[in-house]
Amino acid sequence: MKKGRFSEEQIIGFIKQAEAGLPIRELCRKGGFSDATFCKWRAKYGGMDVPDTKRLRELEGENAKLKKLLAEAHLDMHALKSVLGVMR
Repeated sequence: MKKGRFSEEQIIGFIKQAEAGLPIRELCRKGGFSDATFCKWRAKYGGMDVPDTKRLRELEGENAKLKKLLAEAHLDMHALKSVLGVMR
């Protein structure tokens, strides 16, 4: 996955600045990102604090591990079914 230019802490800082009343266009110009990027960040990180983003990152990592385990289990089941189907 591509690593962005800004850390989650910086993104939260930008969102807090916008909530404090700094115009979004000016914030985007100073930060060097587009309005669309800011809207995407606000949709994902809006209302979060830094500890929340760390917990989100942990949960996303755990979710990826669980998906991988489930995919491996399905492959094992498919392999066993195909072997048992040939032996019948």
